[in-house]
Amino acid sequence: MEIKIFAAVFASIFLAELGDKTQLATLLLASDRGVNKVGLFVAASSALVLATFMAVVAGSFVSRWVSPQVIKVIAGIGFIAIGIWVLWGART
Repeated sequence: MEIKIFAAVFASIFLAELGDKTQLATLLLASDRGVNKVGLFVAASSALVLATFMAVVAGSFVSRWVSPQVIKVIAGIGFIAIGIWVLWGART
């Protein structure tokens, strides 16, 4: 893999993950003094690696039948829909 692609993927995923629900849940679990921090790190890291692996496999599978442009449009619509849902829920 080219270093430029690696850096772009790393930076975008790292920034996207900052402050998300997974990180906040891990932070809350880590605040418990009785929780083994190394075990928590390994468990959380393993879960993220598995989820990422599943996304890569699914993306590779879907890309055989759907063009990248269509996937981008669907992803964009999905993000907009989630944003509207979150904003709508914030009203109540």
